[in-house]
Amino acid sequence: MTGKVVLPGGAGLVGQNLVPRLKARGFGDLVVIDKHAGNLAILGKLHPDVTVINADLSQPGDWEEAFSGAQAVVMLQAQIGGLRAEDFHANNIVATERILAAMKRASVPQLVHVSSSVVRSVADDFYTRSKTLQEEIVVKSGIDATILRPTLMFGWFDRKHLGWLSRFMAKVPVFPIPGDGGYIRQPLYAGDFSEIIASVLSKGQPQGIYGITGFERVTYIDLLRAVRSATRQKTPFLCIPFGLFKVLLSVWAIFDRNPPFTAQQLDALVAGDEFEVIDWPAIFGVTPTPLAEAMEQTFRHPLYSGVVLDF
Repeated sequence: MTGKVVLPGGAGLVGQNLVPRLKARGFGDLVVIDKHAGNLAILGKLHPDVTVINADLSQPGDWEEAFSGAQAVVMLQAQIGGLRAEDFHANNIVATERILAAMKRASVPQLVHVSSSVVRSVADDFYTRSKTLQEEIVVKSGIDATILRPTLMFGWFDRKHLGWLSRFMAKVPVFPIPGDGGYIRQPLYAGDFSEIIASVLSKGQPQGIYGITGFERVTYIDLLRAVRSATRQKTPFLCIPFGLFKVLLSVWAIFDRNPPFTAQQLDALVAGDEFEVIDWPAIFGVTPTPLAEAMEQTFRHPLYSGVVLDF
């Protein structure tokens, strides 16, 4: 299948990684709907052949007409960070309900929903609660869907996770680490995740719920060492007691209404989650990229590594 595909929230990390890979597979009618005008403009400049629509998906509007004639929807919109519960509700719940309603009116036959591994997490925060409810809404919608639950992702256009950390690392004399940095991470390369989505769209299957976990287990501090190596930096690390680190984040939040890292996200970082690794290479026909190679592709790509999205 290479018909019309609509990507709500497609100007973020996954969407920006997914578009060039869909185009490489012959998808020539792509529509990206996103409320972040700056990020949408970046995507439009990189891919002038893609239709872009600037709209808030939590509000009714002409954007709903874009689903007419679509063969598939990849639902990507998500509030990941922030301090206000209402933002998570609007972007993860209300927008999802409006998208599903638009799909039903247009009789779109295929849905790929990007959920999150946090729905199986022990963490309890705005993101976890809203993503869990979002997935439940998709399951109960009656629309046949492939639901993917990725772990922490990194890749081209990463503005909130390793990308932001790499830029912060370049600006400070020492890089702060919460506690001893020994928290286990299972990072997932957004390039691999995008290939999984492209495979689902190309084959029209499989339906069901799949946890997509990075194959390599690595501690948080070793992950940052890999970032430092890939970006050719030498910034030393400074381990800060967890309690003090959390206080510093809370103080930061007083002065920044949209901080890149919050106290809630810090709690999620150290929650101790480890997720099952299924054989997604065999299921989806995608070969995982080794972590070191994925880091090089992320931070050394001649065209994409220098592009920074807005928060």
